[in-house]
Amino acid sequence: MKCHRVNELIELLHPEWKKEPELNLMTFICKLAKEAGYEERIEDLTDDVLIYHLKMRNSNKNEMIPGLAKDCENDFKTAILKARGITS
Repeated sequence: MKCHRVNELIELLHPEWKKEPELNLMTFICKLAKEAGYEERIEDLTDDVLIYHLKMRNSNKNEMIPGLAKDCENDFKTAILKARGITS
C-alpha cells in the first residue's frame, strides 16, 4: 500500500473508530467489512473496500460514490459530447 493510501485510510478510520473505542482494531475492521458486504476471508480485504466504505458510511444510501460522481453527467447529450472530446 502506498504511503498516501495509508494516510487516507488512517484519516478516515480514526474518527469512526473513536465512536466505538471499546473495540480493538481487528474487531472494528471486521465490523466495517461486514457493513460493506464483504464476505471473503478478512486476509483478502483490500484497502479500497475500507476506504470507500468509510467514505460512504455516514452518507445517504442513494448518494453516488465520490470517485464516480465527478464523472457523472445528468444530460446525455453533454455526456456524449464530452466522450467525443467536443466539450470539456
